[in-house]
Amino acid sequence: MAILERHDASAVAYLKMNAPSRLNALSDEMLAALQNEFDALAQDQSIRAIVLSGEGKAFCAGHDLKQMTAGRQAEDGGQAYFKDLFDRCATMMQTVQALPQPVIAQVHGIATAAGCQLVATCDMAVAAEGTRFGVNGVNIGLFCSTPMVALTRNIARKKAFEMLTTGKFIPASEAETLGLINHVVPEDELATATAELASRVAEKLSAAVKIGKQAFYTQIQLPTDQAYDYAGDVMVQNMLYRDTEEGISAFLEKRQPEWDQ
Repeated sequence: MAILERHDASAVAYLKMNAPSRLNALSDEMLAALQNEFDALAQDQSIRAIVLSGEGKAFCAGHDLKQMTAGRQAEDGGQAYFKDLFDRCATMMQTVQALPQPVIAQVHGIATAAGCQLVATCDMAVAAEGTRFGVNGVNIGLFCSTPMVALTRNIARKKAFEMLTTGKFIPASEAETLGLINHVVPEDELATATAELASRVAEKLSAAVKIGKQAFYTQIQLPTDQAYDYAGDVMVQNMLYRDTEEGISAFLEKRQPEWDQ
């Protein structure tokens, strides 16, 4: 049985982390599987949106602590392994945001530590009622420094610091209020609600969504004046697309656009 399962439907790729006995921890194997699949999806022009979920009773419980403990057996006490592990995880997370397709997390159960980081990294997230989120490494003496990077780019600074220093879990309703996730739905509606969101995204002009996603993450790191200069250039580039011209013409003529993509 594959540790990461994929099936495609209507231009949406559905990825499911499939290690329920380990709460879909980001083990070496899971990180490799996710990286490989995301790398493949980056080149797959037939896919316009991606949904990421977890099998079993949790979305993702973070790094695999048993593997990390085993890594300590090396002569350096695990230093090289830990550095490599966090580098590989950071690469995978950054790959998610570099993908041309929007990635939607479908979250249930718990999303903790690097699992919460994964939710924060995805472009959007839908969670089931009763889901809990935490960056709780501090409870075992490990401050969630790498999850902090994604978390602090999603929610208010003081709230993020409270979560990081207390290990406190927050419910899905609070996660939605803070901006960590987009929507909270009943658990039995989770898959349908996420699929509907992905389908709405997949209906749009893929070239526009691609350039827009790249611009979103680029401009947010820039000072306001530079962000406007950059975003203006992106708008010009987007306006010159043949399909954008067709989309505007179709709107003015009150008809459906005939896009090539």
